[in-house]
Amino acid sequence: MQIIDGHCDVLYKMYEHPEIDFFDPQPAKLDVSYAGMVKAGIKVQCFAIYLPERITQPQFDHYLEYVDIFFRRIVSDPRIRHIKTRTDLEAVMNGKQVGALLTLEGTDALRGNSLYLRIMHDLGVRLIGTTWNHANWAADGVMEPRQGGFTRRGKRFIKECCDLGILLDVSHLTERAFWDLAETADKPFIASHSNVLALCGHPRNLNDAQIRELIRRDGRIGITFVPYFVRAASQGNATIDDVLRHVEYLCAMGAQHQITFGSDFDGIQQWIPGLEKAEQYVNLVHALQRRYPEELVRRFMYGNWYSFLQKRLPVQ
Repeated sequence: MQIIDGHCDVLYKMYEHPEIDFFDPQPAKLDVSYAGMVKAGIKVQCFAIYLPERITQPQFDHYLEYVDIFFRRIVSDPRIRHIKTRTDLEAVMNGKQVGALLTLEGTDALRGNSLYLRIMHDLGVRLIGTTWNHANWAADGVMEPRQGGFTRRGKRFIKECCDLGILLDVSHLTERAFWDLAETADKPFIASHSNVLALCGHPRNLNDAQIRELIRRDGRIGITFVPYFVRAASQGNATIDDVLRHVEYLCAMGAQHQITFGSDFDGIQQWIPGLEKAEQYVNLVHALQRRYPEELVRRFMYGNWYSFLQKRLPVQ
């Protein structure tokens, strides 16, 4: 079974721990590794540029350090292909290489500078989440107390991303910012790693109105493995069956063509038993196969992501 995963924080781990080798057969500090991807059948992994909170004044050079890690220590290996275009995507899905798609989580250091945005695009960034949990120059993140939306510069940024063909990710936005983006963007958008609010009341999850909008816009919803986004701690420990509850809820809303997965591996300190590392994706696949037809499982694991990227990435 092929898999496309919409979010991981491997680059953050490699930034914090320069000794980490992505190609080590058993890297002690990584949830996602090359060996794990191959074992699981992960054909495409999205790698996020996420700056640690200890960097209180993010600079554009910080992003370039992450890009440097991505180029030198991941996609420089011939077994990995940097996915920037539909041609790259097709080559990976039909060949022996695995693919790496570069994303940005939080735009603090872009500071509304269109030149910086174009440089990130030229370096291969194809998906951007405007905020992490807090506010920046463009919008409020979901944990910002004022719960505001996009600024005027932020709305201009949305339009610039759409013009460049950069995909937009709403996973860390406030609800007001979500609707600002929905009103401003003229292209479909995604939630790369968010779950269902009705099943787990964490503010990072999506309410039914947001889910309906993502369905209407033919976006994508990446169910994530963060335990406290899957099941409230007061209700007990999250399990793979709880992940399937989110799948079932979304299916009941008519989101069969929107469901994807965004593990958030390497960005979490708690794990669902049986989903602690990338290679354990097989456990989720088997659980889905016991409940859903094979064609639908293939959609969830890679088909829905593939169809979205095949339409939205640059042709070449």
